[in-house]
Amino acid sequence: MKWAWRIGRFFGIDVSIHATFWLLLVFVGWSHWLQTQTAAGVIEGVAFVLTIFLCVLLHEYGHALTARRYGIGTKDIILLPIGGVARLEKIPDKPIQEFWVALAGPAVNVVIAAALLGWLMVSRTLAPAEQVTVTGGPFLERLLVTNVFLVVFNLLPAFPMDGGRVLRALLAMKLDYVRATRIAALLGQAVAVVFGIIGLFSNPLLILVAVFVWVGASQEAAAVQMRSAIGGVPVSLAMVREFRTLAPSDDLARAVQLILTGSQHDFPVVAGDQVTGILSRDALLLALAQQPQHTPVDRVMTREFVTADAQEPLEAAVQRLQGTPCHTMPVLHHGKLVGLITAENIGEFVMIQAALHQRGAQIVAQPPH
Repeated sequence: MKWAWRIGRFFGIDVSIHATFWLLLVFVGWSHWLQTQTAAGVIEGVAFVLTIFLCVLLHEYGHALTARRYGIGTKDIILLPIGGVARLEKIPDKPIQEFWVALAGPAVNVVIAAALLGWLMVSRTLAPAEQVTVTGGPFLERLLVTNVFLVVFNLLPAFPMDGGRVLRALLAMKLDYVRATRIAALLGQAVAVVFGIIGLFSNPLLILVAVFVWVGASQEAAAVQMRSAIGGVPVSLAMVREFRTLAPSDDLARAVQLILTGSQHDFPVVAGDQVTGILSRDALLLALAQQPQHTPVDRVMTREFVTADAQEPLEAAVQRLQGTPCHTMPVLHHGKLVGLITAENIGEFVMIQAALHQRGAQIVAQPPH
């Protein structure tokens, strides 16, 4: 993720903090300074926020380590001002696995809250409940209340919270996975609408939460629909077969001509049978603003790109494409360039698959050339 800095690696998983997290600490420190006018108040406020995010980090490790039990790796864990994200390499294959992975995070907060409650009771320092809130009261009691709040909030049946994933897992035990996701996403968006309405008349922060939930639910539904459409499909079925190429010695004027006379935006640069680079539209426009049109394309093309084999699963190819800054992937068959995969044509393929699925039809497969 952009603007995220790695701070360490624990249990084989990288942990990063987003740049906006530091803005949160500055805001909290400034707020406590205005309230207390003391350095001790600022330190206590910042320390409390950092402790909360330690609990959030442990919450995300609950997801990650439980997923590891099912053979699913975690790319990294990112801490954001609104919480944490454990980026799993894939969704668990079985609904019961997703159920336990989703519950593992809130379960960590339950353990933390229980441990804090036990310590406060044993030490006889537990303050009366009416004196404790998330923002006021003794440090440990506030941390206890915050962990209880994290459990309740995360178990709301709305994507991208854990409760939405638990609901999807339960529905998927009886329904088609795509349909289960659609139902859970619609419920999540309904929760977002409720948050937004309440936020208009009370706490504006709920409006931000509503936007976060709405977008998260929409993205989850779209991602599952795409995985359903491309699952078990070879690259050759979705690749662009009619395309133009450039030679390394072709100049920028030639690339301009190809763009203006067709709909292709990015062009493989081919020397013999070897793909040596990709000239993207963005790179071309930047070069035209800085260099003469007779500049060879091999001076401005990107050499950092990934390729796919025509017979490999489309899902694996799309995952690699999403992990590279180049938005076009050359498709090879026996070492020869036979097609292209782009984000645009994958989107069109998903829409066509969805339309055909409504009447039980499929795209007719064609062998690669």
